[in-house]
Amino acid sequence: MARSYFLGVDGGGTKTGFVLADETGHVVASHQLGTSYYIQIGFDGLHELLAQGVGTLLNGAGVRPEEVRYAFFGLPAYGEDSHAQAFLDVIPEAVLGHHRYRCGNDMICGWAGSLGGEDGINIVAGTGSIGYGEHAGRSARGGGWGEIFSDEGSAHWIAVQGLNAFSRMGDGRLPKGPLYDVFMAAMDLKVDLDICGAVFGREPPSRDKIAAMSQLVARAVDAGDVTARGIFDQAGRELAAIVDAIRLQLDTPSDERVRVSYSGGVFKCGEMILEPLRRHLSALSRSYDIVEPLYSPGVGAILYAARLAGQPIALRADA
Repeated sequence: MARSYFLGVDGGGTKTGFVLADETGHVVASHQLGTSYYIQIGFDGLHELLAQGVGTLLNGAGVRPEEVRYAFFGLPAYGEDSHAQAFLDVIPEAVLGHHRYRCGNDMICGWAGSLGGEDGINIVAGTGSIGYGEHAGRSARGGGWGEIFSDEGSAHWIAVQGLNAFSRMGDGRLPKGPLYDVFMAAMDLKVDLDICGAVFGREPPSRDKIAAMSQLVARAVDAGDVTARGIFDQAGRELAAIVDAIRLQLDTPSDERVRVSYSGGVFKCGEMILEPLRRHLSALSRSYDIVEPLYSPGVGAILYAARLAGQPIALRADA
């Protein structure tokens, strides 16, 4: 019998992961490209990226598009603009040549991967931030309203708070701490006001370029900067608030334990963000159990694709 495959696409503001698994749960190929944030790259740019990523993935594995049993495309900002959704929903058809797929928000990839598709809540803190959870057949999301007035606790948000602290240290509204020196050195600034040119340049700064500066705030924490530490503490508070809002939407009984997991680049900082997240979640409710992610969001997209196809798979140990 011919083999069939499941395709998962985990989009993001900085990178997009493509993963392919067979029906036995063996991951046979993976690939990675840049941002799939259509607000930044446009519909044509998204089509080009998905076509390149899927084509490279399938060709490398020797798999034809018609052998893909089902695919899930987790796309950033999906579901946040009714006018855009109609365009997003048809792009994969042009890539795959069939209708055996579904598009959704990339938050689902993080949830399905972190919790293996089981009930609970996943909080994403990458370029942006968003949370998603399921309980007893219900689903809910929180946060993720965009970097201009939301995305609290994300890399972009942390970077903006860091830039704000740098400006305050520069003109005396805050005492200069290690954060000031970290930004001066990392951005090769002759004077602190040069940061305006470094950030804005000749065109508006991209979302992922700003988000990357969150690494400087983390570096400042390691250097002992109190203000930078406070930024990460507030990030943990904001992420905890998103989780708690989702729990309330899901109408989870107050005495029932709720598993919470996480995904996204900010969590590469480890205890710098996990400690305040745990502490602020505990202050909101004693019912939360924070668990380490089981799988990556890319693998989560595969698990979700199989679930949508009515053919759930168990990943093999070598996945």
